[in-house]
This record gives sequence, structure tokens and C-alpha cells, in this order.
Amino acid sequence: MHTETELRYSRQRKLLGEEGQRKLSEASVFIAGIGGLGGTAAIYLAAAGIGKIIFAHEGTISLPDLNRQILMDSRRLGEARIPCAADSLKRINPNVVLEGYPDKISDKQAHPWVKAADIVIDARYDFPERYELNRLCAQYNKPMVEAAMYGYEVSVTTILPGKTACLACAFPEQDQLWEPFGFPVLGATSGIAGCLAAMEVIKVLTGQGNPLYNKLYRFDALNFHSRIFKLKRHSGCKHCGVKKG
Repeated sequence: MHTETELRYSRQRKLLGEEGQRKLSEASVFIAGIGGLGGTAAIYLAAAGIGKIIFAHEGTISLPDLNRQILMDSRRLGEARIPCAADSLKRINPNVVLEGYPDKISDKQAHPWVKAADIVIDARYDFPERYELNRLCAQYNKPMVEAAMYGYEVSVTTILPGKTACLACAFPEQDQLWEPFGFPVLGATSGIAGCLAAMEVIKVLTGQGNPLYNKLYRFDALNFHSRIFKLKRHSGCKHCGVKKG
């Protein structure tokens, strides 16, 4: 007689093995942002059997969210995002432990979330928060999957502090690198980015495959064209601490 857990993960255990599934069940993932990208990643990580998901996202549900934020519910417009996201994830997998916070990423707030996680997904919409998360992951030596989308384009890389290029190595800090609000977004594009981020997390945690270390993957969903760019750590980077000479 198979247990409920064995049946739930029976198809993916054929790929990951018992040891791989155990690693997922014992892992904690922090997802910064549970909109279209982060919410999709959260769904597939919960479905895969991640033991604990910590997530943060400020604000309330509004109509423009609903073309892509698949954890949200049109019946709950005006309500906070976090409880709605938690309810959606529990419907998918009632066994996952959830910890949600209605906040942005800041140095004051995010320390315990990063510290408690085995790996982080950066799915925030602006660079100030992304840079803050990048610094915290470097400080606590936490791997981070950096995922983003704009229009029809998806970008993903995976960062190992002290070993690979970090976000600031690839995109040196500027006052503003893109629009914080109102940029064009199609739900299917953010969903692709979220699925790729979830895959990177699973690869890092189980040791299977080749994560995107020192590589930036770009995918044009409109024309189905993809490229991989090599990344390199920068000497003197203020985030990941590479010293000159």
C-alpha cells in the first residue's frame, strides 16, 4: 500500500529518485515577490514537494494583477495578496509549510527570510529591491535564482555567492534601470520565467543537471529565440566582495 506522499510524488521520483525527493522535502525556499513570475514558481515548487516556502509581497489584489498573478482570486479584489497566495498554495499541496509577509524587500525586514532559506528566488519588479536581496544572499552565502521578464522577454541566471557573478557584477548599480511600475507584461511570459526559476531551484537542491551558473539565459517568447550570455565576476564588486588583485 502506497502512502499519500509516495503517490503524490510518484511520477517525479522517477526523475529525481528517493534522495532527490527527500532533499526537496527538507528544503526551505524564499521567494521575493509572488506576482506572475514568483507566484508561478511558488506553485510548481509547492507541487514538487518543497518542505517550506517563505514569501513576501506587499499590497492588495487589483484587477490589473489578474492577467498574470495566478495565485490571486478575482473574488478577493482589495484584499491583501499574502493570505490569498497562501490559500492557493495550500489547495495545491496542503503539506507545504508556508510563511508569508506583506512587505517589500528591505535591509531591515528581509534578513531573517534570507537567513532561514536554503535558496532564494528574486522575482521583484525593481532593481533597488533586487540589489538589496543580492547583497543579503552574498552576506548569508545563499544561492539565488535571479529571474525577470519584460514584455515577451525572459531572463534567468543562478548565483552562487563567492563563486559566480552576482547581480551587481552583471548589472552594476544605477539609480534606475527600468520602469518600476507600468511595464508591459503578458501572463504567459511571466509564467515561463516562473517555471524556469522553479526548475533552477530544483536543480540546485537536488544536484541534477547544470544550473545557469555564470550564464544569463535570455528567451524571446514572441519569436522563440534564445541566447546564453557568459557572465564574469567583477573585481571590486561591492556586493559579492571580490577584491582587486
